[in-house]
Amino acid sequence: MKVEIPVKELSAISLLIATAAVVRMGMNWVAFAIAIPIYGILVKIGLSETLAFTCGFVFGPIQGFITGVLVIVISDLFTTAGFWTPFIAIIIGMVGLFGGILHRLKSNPSIIALGTAAIILTLIRELLQNIWFGWYMWSFYMPEPPFLVVLAATFVDGLPSMVTAVISNTILFTIVMPKIIKMLQEWILLKPLQ
Repeated sequence: MKVEIPVKELSAISLLIATAAVVRMGMNWVAFAIAIPIYGILVKIGLSETLAFTCGFVFGPIQGFITGVLVIVISDLFTTAGFWTPFIAIIIGMVGLFGGILHRLKSNPSIIALGTAAIILTLIRELLQNIWFGWYMWSFYMPEPPFLVVLAATFVDGLPSMVTAVISNTILFTIVMPKIIKMLQEWILLKPLQ
């Protein structure tokens, strides 16, 4: 099966991936440079989910998934790549996939729909990340306490990070994303979001 991707579409997807990866790397480096331990909060302020979702919305679910995965893999190559990279890449890829699904269900979503999508997807992402991280900590570092205790501690410890992610993504999905979608549709698809 031969798949042909128009050059403009490929260049736009590449630009979205590069932008999100660079912003994620920058926030990561800033978080490690600051003496205050706020890594989990700073890395949640970024464009990874927003641009993956946007790519899925404009170009389709597969392109959104690939964008989300590549943002994480590429940025982790230059920062703190570790045991979480494949899992987080799949989660962010799923955010891009849901962007394509939303577009198929509602081609012109309201700001409320985008804000709701941001909140729901962010909470699901945080839930999956915390479950996986809790399991990892329990399996390799803290096998003595019961798993549910480690999982509860993971959720409590991740609460500031989750709140930051929900706020950041809601703002980006409702204010920044519609502008990027319109720009991409005018540039690539020649049909603006109305």
